[in-house]
Amino acid sequence: MDFRADRDDSGAGAGLPAHEQVYRRLRDMILFGELEPGQPVTIQGLTVTLAAGMTPVREALRRLTAEGALEFQGNRRICVPVLNAAAVEELTVARGALEPELARCATSRATPEDLDRLTEIDARLDHAIARGDLAGYLRENHSFHEELNLLAAAPILTSVVEGLWLRFGPSLRVVCGQVGTRNLPDQHKALLDAMARKDAEEAARAMAEDVAQGMAQIAEALQDSDGGAPRA
Repeated sequence: MDFRADRDDSGAGAGLPAHEQVYRRLRDMILFGELEPGQPVTIQGLTVTLAAGMTPVREALRRLTAEGALEFQGNRRICVPVLNAAAVEELTVARGALEPELARCATSRATPEDLDRLTEIDARLDHAIARGDLAGYLRENHSFHEELNLLAAAPILTSVVEGLWLRFGPSLRVVCGQVGTRNLPDQHKALLDAMARKDAEEAARAMAEDVAQGMAQIAEALQDSDGGAPRA
C-alpha cells in the first residue's frame, strides 16, 4: 500500500471536511513555529485567524491537546508547550530510536524516482538556506523527512514520529531564528548517497546523526536561554 495517497499535497485541504481543514492548518502553525513556545491560543482568536467556526476550532484544539502539541493549563487556558531539558532528552531518545529505523526501511523500498523526489526537496531546502529563508527551510526540511518516512511504509512508527515533530517544531523555529539557516545541521546528502547505494545501515547512521545534531542545538539553545541552568 502506498501511504502517500492519504496525503493532501494541495496545501489547501480541498475536499476535506471543515474540521479537518482547521485541524491541519492549526497543526501546521504549531509544526512550523507560527505559534511560539508559551504562546496562548484561544478559540475566539483562532476563529479570526483561521476564518473558521467555533466548533471546528474547538475540535482542532481538543485533538492537538490530546496529541501533546498544545497544553491545557486550567482556567480554560491553552498554550504551546515550552520544552524543558527533560522533554528535549526524551524527544532525542525517541527520535533517535525511530527515525533511523524508518530510514533503514525506506532505503530498502526506495526507487530511483523516489530518490529523485527526495533530491528535489533537498535542493529546495538548500535554496532556502542560501536565501536565509527560515520558513522555507522549516517546510522543506519537514517535507524531506515526511517523504522519507512515508517511503518506509510503517504507518505506526510514522504516526508516532509525526507527533514528536509537533512537540519540538515551535522550539526548532526559535533555534533557527537564533543560529541562522546556514548553521543548521544537514545530513541529507549523506543519507541520499547511502540510499542510492542501498546501504540501509549507513542511511540509518546518517539519520541518527541528523537527529542528534538537530536536537543538540535545541538543547543548547534551551540551556542558553536559562542562563546555563536546566529547567525543572
